[in-house]
Amino acid sequence: MKELKPIRNESEYEDALAEASVYFDKEPALGTKKADRFEILLMLIDSYEAKHHVISPADPVEDIRFRMEQANLKPKDLKPMIGELNRVYEVLAKKRSLTLPMIRRLHNGLGIPAESLIA
Repeated sequence: MKELKPIRNESEYEDALAEASVYFDKEPALGTKKADRFEILLMLIDSYEAKHHVISPADPVEDIRFRMEQANLKPKDLKPMIGELNRVYEVLAKKRSLTLPMIRRLHNGLGIPAESLIA
């Protein structure tokens, strides 16, 4: 077994992912050396990803458009959640921000996570 050390480049990152994947397939019993190694590997991977594989926050309007596409919805279908049709178009064009009541209704009505609508 290789010595654990900080991940400093993509090659080391790929190696760490490969080693961790073995543990995902058969997770070691808690309290064992393998379980400790797995946990440390995950921490190292997480730390490297946080610095080098940053995921930009979701765009609320893109999330709404994606959900509309999934459910085959038209802008008029959003009226109960956003308001009059002109307001729906303003939101979809990013000319008007979502209000908290809109976020709640979109979350309840379309199942879009509130966290992504708040961004």
